Amino acid sequence: MTQTRLPTTRKTGIPDLPEVAITPVSPLLLSDTIGAERSTGLDAALGGLREALGSRRVIHVNSTRSGGGVAEMLHRLLRYTRGSGVDARWFTIEGDPLFFDVTKRLHHMLHGHDAPGPSLDPCAAAHYAAISERNARALLRTVRPGDVVNLHDPQVAGLTIPLRRAGARVVWRCHIGTDTHNQHTAQAWEFLRPFLDTADAYVFTRAQYVPDWLADRDITVMPPSIDPLSAKNRPLEPGAAAAIVTRLGLRAGPDVRGPVGYRRGDGSTGSVGGTPVRLVSMAPPPADAPLVVQISRWDPLKDMAGVMASFADGGGGLDAAHLALVGPDVSGVSDDPEGGRVFDRCVELWRRLPARARSRVHLVCLPLADPEENAVMVSAVQYQATVVTQKSIAEGFGLTVTEAMWKGRPVVASAVGGIRDQIHDGVHGLLLHDPADRADFVARTGSLVSGPQRARSLGEGARRRAGEHFLDDRQLRSQAALYSRLAAA
Repeated sequence: MTQTRLPTTRKTGIPDLPEVAITPVSPLLLSDTIGAERSTGLDAALGGLREALGSRRVIHVNSTRSGGGVAEMLHRLLRYTRGSGVDARWFTIEGDPLFFDVTKRLHHMLHGHDAPGPSLDPCAAAHYAAISERNARALLRTVRPGDVVNLHDPQVAGLTIPLRRAGARVVWRCHIGTDTHNQHTAQAWEFLRPFLDTADAYVFTRAQYVPDWLADRDITVMPPSIDPLSAKNRPLEPGAAAAIVTRLGLRAGPDVRGPVGYRRGDGSTGSVGGTPVRLVSMAPPPADAPLVVQISRWDPLKDMAGVMASFADGGGGLDAAHLALVGPDVSGVSDDPEGGRVFDRCVELWRRLPARARSRVHLVCLPLADPEENAVMVSAVQYQATVVTQKSIAEGFGLTVTEAMWKGRPVVASAVGGIRDQIHDGVHGLLLHDPADRADFVARTGSLVSGPQRARSLGEGARRRAGEHFLDDRQLRSQAALYSRLAAA
């Protein structure tokens, strides 16, 4: 995946928005994984979308090309959409630090939590509107009347009005939310509503996330999904996974000389030659040590620090295990101003751990320069994990949970947000009913480390559920139905 920028239009002085280049991939390649019946249904849905659109396009807009679940999802889905013959494009917006401080606070508040940041007052709204207008003017050099434009999350909600005014059909998709609405969600929606009120349709991950003021609008509930053929989710040979994890400093072993090969999402051959951007560790875990892994952004709501503190408490079958907290390079996620602060706080907490606990905790920042290399690094860590955790305080939907489930790994995750739709407790994984209960986290995680038969059974159940409900053909069909309806209206 590459990102290109069109030349600046001198007449306005406003740079054109970066466009992410997408290599088309035929959705028929999914048929061996999803079966003939689902493949036929997908082909029909995408064919219907082509017919409904005619010469019009589907254009996606978000705030970053890498470093988060939305960017990963767009890259995967657009490859198949373009491979089906639909003209699908992807642009990212640009903003200044104040803009992204505002949107990061909105992100936390839509999850039902407050966070430090700018006041959501008229001045903040005016600045948000000005940045949004500037991005919209750049985007409107590409968007034509009748195009379907899908805007993702609060960062791009402000593009709705100018795009509708120009004749586009606008979908706003909210990937985040909470089942329990409170004063924080109310304040966030109060800020966003004037920008979103005129959208043609809205997409949410769960019905419970929809605010009351949208109750009578065109709402689609669409859980996220994973691509079984992507570099992150293709089968990875145990030897290759072990070599990559050793290169990352998460397994002791002989030096890995030369790159490790893998298959990219388009079927071509890639190689992992990189090393962590940051590695905080006293020494690699022994090759036979159980490895507990959490992979996520360095975001307060993912509670990486809480995972570390819980693990360091010890006991519960975890005394011989090692913990790896794995996230992206904190300098590589443009729309997340908190990442560096959260990582630094984790490092400081690690330094304060007793020596024995510190020796069993490892913090890793993975490079983002090549998204598919990053993806296969994540995949290798997941395959090598004894248990995968996601102890989030809040979670719109846990893509890393689905990834681990598809790989047959036992998962311990918080019973928050979309995770409750992914895992039935005791069938496809174990749920933490109170993410703050450190003893419960230790007990549940330790029970799987010390109980391989139960861990294996949960992993098998997880694999089946991910295959039935959370692969990309499901989401592609839902998108096709929505876009076809809007194009025909």
